[in-house]
Amino acid sequence: MNAHIEAFYDAVTGTISYVVYDKAGGHAAIIDPVLDYDPKSGRTKTASADRLAEFVRTQSLTLDWILETHAHADHLSSAQYLKEKLGGKVAIGERIRQVQGVFRRLFNFESGFQADGKQFDHLFEDDEVFQIGTLSARAVFVPGHTPADMAYQVEDAVFVGDTLFMPDVGTARCDFPGGDAHALYRSIRKLLSLPQETRLYMCHDYPPAGRPAAWQTTVAEQCERNIHVRDGIGEEEFVAMRQKRDAGLEMPLLILPSVQVNVRAGAMPPPESNGISYLKIPVNSL
Repeated sequence: MNAHIEAFYDAVTGTISYVVYDKAGGHAAIIDPVLDYDPKSGRTKTASADRLAEFVRTQSLTLDWILETHAHADHLSSAQYLKEKLGGKVAIGERIRQVQGVFRRLFNFESGFQADGKQFDHLFEDDEVFQIGTLSARAVFVPGHTPADMAYQVEDAVFVGDTLFMPDVGTARCDFPGGDAHALYRSIRKLLSLPQETRLYMCHDYPPAGRPAAWQTTVAEQCERNIHVRDGIGEEEFVAMRQKRDAGLEMPLLILPSVQVNVRAGAMPPPESNGISYLKIPVNSL
């Protein structure tokens, strides 16, 4: 295997970002980078992103891609900050346009905002093959959590985004706009049809008390032990569980600022006449 993987865990949001690279070829991709955000003050910081950037520089890597698995609802993306520092193309699945359309209406975005995906440098189609230097990678459409989720496969490793969590945590929620528990079940079964030894890398971990954060598992482990979707649990049983569970969940703390930034590929809304960018809070609408 030529792909090297370095994980960076953000304890504040429970997010794991990754640098995937070919050490011999010197090319890399960053997956799901975090921009630190304080909801009390509205201030951003770049400590999490700077850890990624420092690793890329220390390893003397050329950054080819900044890959988003979806428009996250639990953290802001630092894609534009990293692109400015390191270069690379910011990419996401082509169905981001559908998500942009929903949130353009909810937040009443400025008239110049178009739900066409052009805020990103590249939009992946399902099963599209692309290169990270000499590494061959594949974009895999895995809707359900949102209608636009993508996973990324590099050799025997798959970065699953918000589909699966560690086996003792289960699966992602499906109650955001455009979410679909039936679709999520089918997406998960597609992932779990890969060879049993395939390594699966989580985008989040919310560990039970007493367990340290973890983010790597295998298809075999998920099939055997996932509390929501292990082998033997059918689609209707899963959907009933997921819908009941989702009905009792609160909205993520950062959903309102996150989606406004993340559908823009990690860019803030354009400054208003006073030179300040604003993130909106829709009242009684979500």
